[in-house]
Amino acid sequence: MPTHPFAMRHSLLILLLTSPLLAASSVPVLAVSTSPSGQVVAAPVEHSAFDRLLKKHVNAQGLVNYKSFNTDGKEFNQYRTALGKNAPAAWRSTPGQMAYWSNACKAYMIRLIQDHYPVKSIKDSGFNIKIPFVTPPGAAEFSSIGGKKMRPDDIEHGTPRKKCGDPPVPSALVCASSSRPRLRNEAYTATQLDQQLNKQGRDFLSCTSQHKVGKDAAQLSMYFDSYKGGWNTNGQSVVRWVNRYSPPTMANTAKITVLDYNRQLNEQ
Repeated sequence: MPTHPFAMRHSLLILLLTSPLLAASSVPVLAVSTSPSGQVVAAPVEHSAFDRLLKKHVNAQGLVNYKSFNTDGKEFNQYRTALGKNAPAAWRSTPGQMAYWSNACKAYMIRLIQDHYPVKSIKDSGFNIKIPFVTPPGAAEFSSIGGKKMRPDDIEHGTPRKKCGDPPVPSALVCASSSRPRLRNEAYTATQLDQQLNKQGRDFLSCTSQHKVGKDAAQLSMYFDSYKGGWNTNGQSVVRWVNRYSPPTMANTAKITVLDYNRQLNEQ
C-alpha cells in the first residue's frame, strides 16, 4: 500500500533553499507578519546563509573542514543568533519546524567541535566526563534557543520529538561521529524536506560499513539501537524504515544485531 509522503516524513525525522544567498557580511534578515490580533510574528528563519557555509566547508561525503569553517565565523555566528532568537514555538508549518531543528542540530554540533578543536572524537570536546557513556559530551548547556538554555542533547533527543511528534530519524541527525549519518552539505528547508530526507535515508542505508542487510538477519548501525524506544510510534518500525531505503529487504522476523560505533570525528 503506498504511503503518503507526509506520513513517510514522520518516519524519517525526529526533529529531522529557495531564497538568494546572503552576503558573508550581511545579517540574516527575518521577515515579519502580523497576526489577526495585531501581534508581530517572526517568519521562519532564513537558512540560505547556512546552506552556503555547508556547501563551502562540507564535502560530498559529509566530512567537515572545521579549520576553514572558522574563517566564516562572523556569518556562522549571525545564523546561530537568528536560530536562537526565532525558535518555532508557535509555527503552523510542521516541515518548517523539522527543517529548523535539523539545521539547529547540525549548526550547534559544528559549533561544539569548533569550541574545542582540535579533537579526534566528539568525546574529546572539552567536557569533564566522569562516567564514560553515561554523561554525554552534549550534556552541557551552551546554546540559547527561544530564550531557553539548551544542550545539544536537547536538540537531538528532546525538542524535536515534542515539537513534531515524530519517531527518531537517524538519517537527519548528526553528532560529528563517523558512525552517524553523513552531514549533508546543504541546509534543510521546508519546501525540499521530503526530497532531502528520502535522499538522506537512501544514503544512510547504502553505507555497507554501517549496515549489512539480509532477509533473515541484519547488522545495523548502533544508532538504531540508540532510538529503539521510538521506532514503533505512529505505526513505524525499524524493519519498515530499512526496507524503504535498502535494496536488500528484511523479513519481519529477521534477527537484528548492531555494529560497533565509530566515534572518530567526521573531519576532512
